[in-house]
Amino acid sequence: MARSRLLPDNFTLALLATVSLASLLPATGALAAGLERATVGVVALLFFMHGAKLSREAVLAGIGHWRLHLLVVGSTFALFPVLGLALRPLLAPLVTPELYTGVLFLCVLPATVQSAIAFTAVAGGDMAAAVCSASASTLLGIFITPVLVGAVLPQAGSAEQDVLAGIGRIMLQLMLPFVAGHLLRPWIGGFMARHAAALKYVDQGSVLLVVYTAFSAAVAGGLWKLLPLPALAGLLVVCAVLLGLVLGFTTWIARRLGFSREDEITIVFCGSKKSLVSGVPMAKVLFDSEAAGAIVLPLMVFHQLQLMVCAVLAQRYARRVPAAVG
Repeated sequence: MARSRLLPDNFTLALLATVSLASLLPATGALAAGLERATVGVVALLFFMHGAKLSREAVLAGIGHWRLHLLVVGSTFALFPVLGLALRPLLAPLVTPELYTGVLFLCVLPATVQSAIAFTAVAGGDMAAAVCSASASTLLGIFITPVLVGAVLPQAGSAEQDVLAGIGRIMLQLMLPFVAGHLLRPWIGGFMARHAAALKYVDQGSVLLVVYTAFSAAVAGGLWKLLPLPALAGLLVVCAVLLGLVLGFTTWIARRLGFSREDEITIVFCGSKKSLVSGVPMAKVLFDSEAAGAIVLPLMVFHQLQLMVCAVLAQRYARRVPAAVG
């Protein structure tokens, strides 16, 4: 029997297992130092694969829909940060200061690619526009996220460092491998497509290694002593409020501006997502190792929540197709 879409997916279960392993058996000493060095190469490989998988044809097919892309980018990099800052007096008391720092970091991240496109397809949205918009968000995030971190989180961890230095590290560790992978796509694109199922595990395994390394450092620094159980419950509420408000706003503004049903679906699913795959490596690059564990925890909660809620929403959109056509 197929697993319910409301249950955690295998990757989320693997993330939970990784966090548990880091909590019980954190890497320390020479092992921790070795993993820190290994994650640099792993993150570069991750973004190299993202670049190689990016279809130039699909991006060009959807690039002309500039009003839709502008709305998605605005939701991703403006609406989210504004909500995170505006709601801080109301939501911050539900969690610890470290967790709300992670919430604000979540708010400045780019949109996810895979799930946004998948949900757009299920719901019957504009696939070309979804591919273009989600891919553009990932590329823009390499430049915009460090700037927003410096503006929104001036006191958080290594975000105190110069914003240009943060952009430089992102460019070197993320953008350069991404561009290299995309330029090599004519030669390796076929291999990537043929072995997509196997490479998915390389993709996810890279994230798991970075999560384990970050959480190991955080646990060694006393992470769980600083995060009481009520704060973790409060984090779920905070993430639910953010997701609900963004889903509601993107739906309302898409209809208000007269977008078609297909465009509305693309706006809703691309404008409400935050990328775990991009966010974890970015946190590793932008923040100290001990701070990164607590900072990525809200992103992990939001990741699962957006999958569950958007799975239900996509099915609702899909069921409306006959009525809309008839």
